[in-house]
Amino acid sequence: MKRFLLFIQLILSTLALSAQVQIEANVDSVAILVGEQTRLNLSVTAKEGSKVIFPKFKPSQYITPGVEVLEQTGDTVDADNDMKKMTMHYTLTSFDEHLYAIPAMSVKVDGKTYKTNTLALKVITIPVDTVHPGKFFPPKDVQDNPFLWSEWSGMFWLSMLMILIIGAAMYMYIRLKQNKPIITHIKIVKHIPPHQRALNAIEKIKEEKMQTSEDQKTYYTRLTDTLRQYIEERFGFRAMEMTSSDIIFHLKESGDQKMIAELTELFQTADLVKFAKYSTLINENDLNLVNAVNFIDQTKTDSLPTEERIVPQLSEGEQQARKSRITIKWVMWGCIVAAIALLVYVVYNLYLLI
Repeated sequence: MKRFLLFIQLILSTLALSAQVQIEANVDSVAILVGEQTRLNLSVTAKEGSKVIFPKFKPSQYITPGVEVLEQTGDTVDADNDMKKMTMHYTLTSFDEHLYAIPAMSVKVDGKTYKTNTLALKVITIPVDTVHPGKFFPPKDVQDNPFLWSEWSGMFWLSMLMILIIGAAMYMYIRLKQNKPIITHIKIVKHIPPHQRALNAIEKIKEEKMQTSEDQKTYYTRLTDTLRQYIEERFGFRAMEMTSSDIIFHLKESGDQKMIAELTELFQTADLVKFAKYSTLINENDLNLVNAVNFIDQTKTDSLPTEERIVPQLSEGEQQARKSRITIKWVMWGCIVAAIALLVYVVYNLYLLI
């Protein structure tokens, strides 16, 4: 008797547990056209916290031969008595006309398997009238819009204006090419102080090692010419046209007695070499070169190199011609810019019209 009561209690508890889980399956539309879509909704109502496992399908997987599953999405809503309703939506489609039977689907709730009922899906095609084919017409060709002068007149007159502007720019360019341009070149002249120029010349003599060469006449000629040029620029008398004694005399008269004795000896030696074929020793040539440098260093002024801007002067007619050419150039470039802008505008609007 006890065993029988326990068996009855077990059956009742199982029925009570089963009554808490509800499975429902339906299709939104049981009849669709070929290629259309419909949704299969699989719902499970169970206690909150229950573990529910729905069937899963890959994209384009067949739920039954001929019916594809495109996607699946799920949602959950609250039900009565602490219950939850979980629904999985399967999007179905088919491309073959047929009446399909969708087999029962299995759902696991807390490890127990529940099955749905079998569903039906009818796929139908669009009826085609093959008896009267004349009712169907092929697609029409693209028809050209009628030509309207009002739509094209603006672009036409702007094109004419653009051609006139280009012609004017070409005319001005030819006129400019026919006349020689009047361009004023500003020259920058660098003025080097006399002592610096003389020292540079002596440095060049040293680099060429002329004091040790056999051509002593050329060495003393270049050395004395450098000193004459310096004296002429520094003291203001024509040393290049004077004899050695005249140069010494004018230096003494100017009141500058620095290095006079050494300079006198240098000029005398140079005259002997140039006119009397006198031969000097190497150390004597070096001494005269040093004396020349010392004379320049002791008589130089504290002036620095300067730059001078030399601007050529134009006549009134040349200045007027230059202004006219500048004006023509500006007008020509303005015409070119305007022509380019018009060209872009016309091409863009023609593109819109076509």
